[in-house]
Amino acid sequence: MLKILLLGAISGFPWVIIGSSLSIWLQENNLSRSTIGWAGLIFGVYAFNYLWAPLIDRLQIPWLTKKIGHRKAWIIAMQSIILTSLVMWSFIDPTKNLALVILIGLVIATASATQDITVDALRIEQIGENEGKSMQAGAAMAVVGWWTGYKLGGVISLKTADFFQSMGFLNYWQITFLILCLIIILCNALLLFVKEIQTDRERAQTENDRVLSIKFNSQNFLTRSTVWITSTVVSPIVSFFKKNGLKIAIAILGFVFLFKIGEAFLGRMSVIFYKEIGFTKTDIALYSKGLGWVTTVVFTLLGGLFAIRSGVITAMFVSGILMASTNLLFSILAWSGKSELLFAVAVIFDDIAAAFATVAFVAFISMLVDRNYTATQYALLASIGTAGRTTLAASSGALVDWLNGDWGIFFIITAIMVIPSLIFLYLIKNKIKIND
Repeated sequence: MLKILLLGAISGFPWVIIGSSLSIWLQENNLSRSTIGWAGLIFGVYAFNYLWAPLIDRLQIPWLTKKIGHRKAWIIAMQSIILTSLVMWSFIDPTKNLALVILIGLVIATASATQDITVDALRIEQIGENEGKSMQAGAAMAVVGWWTGYKLGGVISLKTADFFQSMGFLNYWQITFLILCLIIILCNALLLFVKEIQTDRERAQTENDRVLSIKFNSQNFLTRSTVWITSTVVSPIVSFFKKNGLKIAIAILGFVFLFKIGEAFLGRMSVIFYKEIGFTKTDIALYSKGLGWVTTVVFTLLGGLFAIRSGVITAMFVSGILMASTNLLFSILAWSGKSELLFAVAVIFDDIAAAFATVAFVAFISMLVDRNYTATQYALLASIGTAGRTTLAASSGALVDWLNGDWGIFFIITAIMVIPSLIFLYLIKNKIKIND
């Protein structure tokens, strides 16, 4: 469970960099809400990482894979790309080179999305295939780890930027990005202590190749390439649809796509909202990141326990209703003006809802995957969930502008967005095949 906690932190930390840190960096350089919102399109790569997930299941990193293991080699390679990108950001002024800033952000997002594929596979493979309760406990720990990387990373990022700004440095964000590089180095060092569990993945892939090869009368480069691509890319998808049936599989994908759209709209604009109603970076670090982390850790563990006791489907319904309800607290905050008490209450309850929703969601899709295609199937499901959260949520800033800055109405709309996903879940709740 401690290993899974670390893996979650590694996965969550890059979201700080391209999420709140990038948003406030751009906002403090006088870029518009719409620009900041559309910059969030870089998160869209998370929605498509399933396209190259099969390659990560099969391809090895030269030299590194043999030294430290297949999964860890991919993680460290991607962490190195993120670290290099942060160093590049530290030399750029976003007012003069906005396109380059966004391009490097896209590189970070792509490396992070690629890293997530193997992080999730390594996490799932730490637990036995039929250990349903352990999988839900593992999901809770993964979510705690993710929020630890995201929230505490956010505290470090915002407090560091505030400190160097107060010291009179004009390039305080660029200095902050260099400080964040140290966290990546520490994570890589700790990752070396995580042991990879042996699976039948390679044997299953070899068997798939053999079965497909028999269908061809001749063996040449073209047929061998066709067999490899089919076995690597098509087989995981066929396995998912065969297990669940076409209608249920499509319904599962619809639910996964829609479940967290409202949360994403709120999350994309939250730090801009906090700044606009008068909170400082230190206030945001304390309430949204620091206090939010404590709340998230506690209620993620409780959410994991709730999912174990009640079943993951019930947990999904409860967390969806909680998400919609807590978004309304931000409407109250928006209409009442700056209030540290209301800010704390809204953040705490929002984090409670997010904790329950995330642990239930992670456990849900973890239980759906075939262990022979762990990385590919989990990436497919997770990226479809991310598609709704990133591609559609990129219009969040434009929506606020369209509402003429009426944040209260904006948060009510985000609450309504969860309803379609719960309708999908209700229709298929008795037909889903999971090891619960």
